[in-house]
Amino acid sequence: MTTEETGHSGEEPIVACTIRREPDGFELLIEDMEAVLGDTWGDLGFAEALMFFNQPEAQTLEFIAIAMDHEDEDNIGMVGEVIRQARDNAIKVILIAEDVSPSALHQLLRQGADEFVPYPLPEGELAAAIERIQEPEPELPAEMPRPKAAAGTKEGAVFVTHGLAGGVGATTFAVNLAWELTQSVKKGEEPPKVCILDLDLQFGAVGTYLDLPRREAIYELLSDTESMDDEAFKQALLDFESKVHVLTSPTEMLPLDLITSDDVSRLIDMARSHFDFVIIDMPSTLVQWSETVLNAAHVYFALMELDMRSAQNAQRLKRALQAEDLPVEKLRYVLNRAPKSLDLNGKGRVKRLAESLDISIELQLPDGGRQVLQSCDHGQPLAMTSAKNPMRKEIQKLARSLFEVGVSDTDAEAA
Repeated sequence: MTTEETGHSGEEPIVACTIRREPDGFELLIEDMEAVLGDTWGDLGFAEALMFFNQPEAQTLEFIAIAMDHEDEDNIGMVGEVIRQARDNAIKVILIAEDVSPSALHQLLRQGADEFVPYPLPEGELAAAIERIQEPEPELPAEMPRPKAAAGTKEGAVFVTHGLAGGVGATTFAVNLAWELTQSVKKGEEPPKVCILDLDLQFGAVGTYLDLPRREAIYELLSDTESMDDEAFKQALLDFESKVHVLTSPTEMLPLDLITSDDVSRLIDMARSHFDFVIIDMPSTLVQWSETVLNAAHVYFALMELDMRSAQNAQRLKRALQAEDLPVEKLRYVLNRAPKSLDLNGKGRVKRLAESLDISIELQLPDGGRQVLQSCDHGQPLAMTSAKNPMRKEIQKLARSLFEVGVSDTDAEAA
C-alpha cells in the first residue's frame, strides 16, 4: 500500500492515521487532525489498516485514531484486531466513539486502546489526548518491583449497605452514615476520612443524594483497574463539603459484570489505604463480585422493611450465603420505617419477623417522613436539612458507636 492510498501527500513521513468505516464520516475528527498535525497524517479503512501495518511507511506511525459508531459493533472483531496489531507494532491507539455501547468500549479498552474520546469531539480534546499518549513512560529497572497500586498508609474499616428490596432506603442510609461519621469527633479533633463507593453501576443514586455530577472518569477507572494508581483513583473521586469523598456511579447504565471480583478487590484495597471508613453501596442484585465485597466487609448492613417481600428476600439471601459457606455472620439487619415505641402491635410483628427468619434485627430506624425525601432531592444529608429528624438521630448514634468502637480488620461489630 502506498502513501497515496492513505490520503497523505508523501512530502513528510506520516506520524498518524485515522481509521474509519466510511471515507466521508467523522468530519470533525478530520478537521481536528488537520489542525493538530497538518499534512503528516493519513486516512484508512479498517481492512486497509491491517495491510498497511506491514508496509514500510507504517514504521513512522506514532498513533492511530480509530473512529467508530454503533454500526461498527457488528464488526467489533476487526476493530479489535486493528488495535492488537497496532499494539504489536508499538503504535498508540486513540478510540473515537459515537453511540457505542459501554460493553463494546470496555472490550476495546481491554484489548489495548490507550485513550477514549467521545464524538462529537469536545474542543481541544483530541490535542489533549495526543499529548497524553506522547508522554514518555518512566522506565523501571528490571530488578525493581513496580509500586503497589494502593500506596496509602491507612487500613480503613469497610461498611456495606445492601437493600433487600427496592426503596428500603439503603442509599439514604449509606449517605447519612458517611456524613455522621465525619461529625463523630469532639470539637478540635481531626475528623476521620470517609469515602463512599457507589457500586450500583446501573441505578446508583449516591451522587444524586449529594448533588454530585457523574463523570466519564468513573468508567475509565472501572475499565482498567489494573493500571489504577493513587492519582487516578483520587481524580475519579468527588468530595462533598470537603469531608466525604465519593466514587459515584458511572454516567451511563453499565452491565454489572463490567467489573470483576479482581476489579472490586483493587478498588476496596485502594480506598482502604486512603480512608478511615469506606462505605460501599451495593446493587440489590447479587452478582459475581458480591462475595468479594462480603469478605472485605467489616459490617454488612442488610436493609429491609416490615413487609413480606423483605422477609422473603432476607430468607433467600441468608440461604444463598449459607449454601456457599460465606460469612453470613457479617450481616447486620436494619429495619427501616420501624414501628414507633408505643405501637405494641407493630413491635409484636417485628419480633415475629425476626423469630420466623431466625435473625436478629439489631437496628431499627424510625420513619423519617417527607423530610427524608426532601433531603435526598436537595442533595444534602439529613443533618443539614432536618437535624432533629428521628431517623437522623438514630443514624447519628450508630455512627458515634462505630467510631468509638474503632472497627479493626479482624474483628468488627456494630453496636
